[in-house]
Amino acid sequence: MEDHARATEARAQSLCKSALERLDLAEKRIETVERERREAINKLRDASKTLEEAQLRAIAVEDRLTAAEFRAQAAETDAREANQALALVEEAIRSRLLSASPKAGPSLGTVV
Repeated sequence: MEDHARATEARAQSLCKSALERLDLAEKRIETVERERREAINKLRDASKTLEEAQLRAIAVEDRLTAAEFRAQAAETDAREANQALALVEEAIRSRLLSASPKAGPSLGTVV
């Protein structure tokens, strides 16, 4: 009976030891998973921050593009107005030349 009790106790101790080892291994796995989870969260935070910065840069580029488009439109308007003014000046010069010298008609082609 004592042998049986010792064998039972030895089995119980072996089971306890095995359970403690499995528990220790499980705790180590939990720690590893928790560390990996924290690292993944940090990477996600970094990625989110990077994305936010990229979005802000894209907005700034869009704003600069819009401003450049407005400047281009204003430059086009200025160029049209300058061309119209130049056409008026040319017409005024032609009118003056033709009215000042009626004989200058044939040589007008070389002046212009």
